[in-house]
Amino acid sequence: MSSLKTRGFYYKIYSLLPIIILFISVLNEFDFNYLNLDYFSFNFPFILIFFFTIKEFKHFDYLLVFFAGLINDTVVGMPLGVSSLSYILICIATSYFRNITIRPNPIKDWFYFLFIISLLNSVNFSILTLFFSYKLILMDYLVNTFFTFLFYIVFVSLFKYYLKGLDD
Repeated sequence: MSSLKTRGFYYKIYSLLPIIILFISVLNEFDFNYLNLDYFSFNFPFILIFFFTIKEFKHFDYLLVFFAGLINDTVVGMPLGVSSLSYILICIATSYFRNITIRPNPIKDWFYFLFIISLLNSVNFSILTLFFSYKLILMDYLVNTFFTFLFYIVFVSLFKYYLKGLDD
């Protein structure tokens, strides 16, 4: 059976899959309103960006992450640059965490992720309410933070499986 690396084009597309999924997720901006779930939302781009920047994935360019944030702001209707700021702050925080970590530990990564998304959601909430006079509900941000934190472990296992496929 031939390896994915011997297939040049397929390997290139497979290696760019995280960036492609990031752009699809910010363009799609799905929610669960049609399921009548009042308190359920999570931020998939936060999970994706955090994981691939902490793993120092070579095909995950920060400039493309910034552009994905601009697209997200356009799709959602938020002031231009708020999501880009959040995404770049995740990249900065995870690169710092990656550099100071001697021995990687998934549980420490998970709780650091909780700290980062809590900080970012509070910064977003503050910026949108103070500077742009948005009427936001704090409970929605808390629910989003909670479910994003919970789903991180699920997506990490899927992303690790993806990285194993790249190494084969």
